[in-house]
Amino acid sequence: MKLLAVRRLFRIQRVVIRYRLDDLLFALPLPWWMLALRFVLPWRWLPRRKSELSRGVRFRLALQDLGPIFIKFGQLLSTRRDLLPEDIADELMLLQDRVPPFDQQLAIKLIEEQLGARICDVFSRFDEKPLASASVAQVHAACLKTGEEVVVKVVRPGLKPIIGQDLAWLFILARTAERVSADARLLHPVQVVMDYEKTIYDELDLLREAANASQLRRNFEGSDLLYVPQVYWDWCRPKVLVMERIYGLQVTDMAGLADQRTDMKLLAERGVEIFFTQIFRDSFFHADMHPGNIFVSTVNPWAPKYIAIDCGIVGSLTPEDQDYLARNLFAFFKRDYRRVAQLHIDSGWVPAETKLNEFEAAIRTVCEPIFEKPLKDISFGQVLMRLFQTARRFNMEVQPQLVLLQKTLLNIEGLGRQLYPELDLWSTAQPYLERWMRERVSPKTLLGNLQSQVEQLPHIAGMTRDLLERMSRPHASDPPRPWHDRKDEPVLRLIGAALLVGGAIQGWVMSEAATQLLTLTAWPAAIMLIAGLYLIVRR
Repeated sequence: MKLLAVRRLFRIQRVVIRYRLDDLLFALPLPWWMLALRFVLPWRWLPRRKSELSRGVRFRLALQDLGPIFIKFGQLLSTRRDLLPEDIADELMLLQDRVPPFDQQLAIKLIEEQLGARICDVFSRFDEKPLASASVAQVHAACLKTGEEVVVKVVRPGLKPIIGQDLAWLFILARTAERVSADARLLHPVQVVMDYEKTIYDELDLLREAANASQLRRNFEGSDLLYVPQVYWDWCRPKVLVMERIYGLQVTDMAGLADQRTDMKLLAERGVEIFFTQIFRDSFFHADMHPGNIFVSTVNPWAPKYIAIDCGIVGSLTPEDQDYLARNLFAFFKRDYRRVAQLHIDSGWVPAETKLNEFEAAIRTVCEPIFEKPLKDISFGQVLMRLFQTARRFNMEVQPQLVLLQKTLLNIEGLGRQLYPELDLWSTAQPYLERWMRERVSPKTLLGNLQSQVEQLPHIAGMTRDLLERMSRPHASDPPRPWHDRKDEPVLRLIGAALLVGGAIQGWVMSEAATQLLTLTAWPAAIMLIAGLYLIVRR
């Protein structure tokens, strides 16, 4: 254990004591043995000053003092007003873009060091007072010499040591949980922390954020759904990002949206469509969609358009995860719980010996009550609790590669609850998913997949030819091949037969999978058949 990590633990303890966060914990309905801890904590024996700060303010200030990982936790919580008291949710919303900024002169010094030029040589105007400030960076308004209105984002100094210390403790907690709890092992906490470690460190590199923003902008070029500001690459550095300044209403500015007569129903529905478009069409999604990063254009409020900023955290899915998720959602929308259960077993998310009927009944029990209900009538807290209980009962494993997607989905759902509580999530999402699945098996898509496979054919054919030549005519300098001994002929023929059978089985499986919206990947099966036939008939 590093000394800095130990010091960090004492720092966390001091913040908890200073803001008396233990009061928030003991106000919950806990078991008696946890409530009894109140009488053994030393700081609770001391006389208390009457605090003038509300519990929400104390919670927010504590998260601010503890640094970026805790602030991001607060940002996630701020979108879930269905799970939090109103006063705490209101305070946590301030963590989205109103974290106290760091020194302005230090910010200017860091910008000049990164750009290798003075501020006045790059910008015709630069506002020293930050436009916004968040957990990792703060933003200043400016104007380039060429006249473009921009924002300049600069990373806070000294974040890496703090993040490293917090991650060290998260790893300790995750490894301990995996050792002592079978339930925890199903959640893969160490893998989840490893994924989060990569995500948080990537967010400190603003060149990566600039690349993400450019990709997302291309994906929605000309779209009526989403606008992403332009990046000015000439002035981007690892710790400094310069991009187009946008003007719009923050998505949680309900009064402003009402004043311009925004179509709130369409706004919420377009949010759902953007989410599904990023997941299934692009496999590239903005994964930090708290309200501080989302604005609404003031142009055409009757056809509202989103504006997204801060692309430091993005996620993507493999084709296999995309297909699995799509088939699960499609079966879910159709209320085909047996299909959902079978997909979980086939994917290995639950043990193969799981009884299909029992698992189907458990899924139906959790999901059926929330169908055909608007968001305002769904208690996602209870749904999540019942899903967790189901997971424990059937030893269901959490997939770490989908954790970022689940976090994004929580953000989207919480935002939709604020914008238009009457939104029917299922009826909004189902038509889009059905359209996407039809496109997956359209002639155009299948032709594109076939073309991709054909393009690989010369390379595969060359590899196959080289392999067969080495097997049939070894070079003189090579050691003699064992199959030159006639005694090995039966073994080679047996291998050939196995390849024939394997190729036939794979070809049958892939032909079946084609009906399940998988891409055409028949070439490996063909190669196995050719190689097997060669080994059998060769002399």
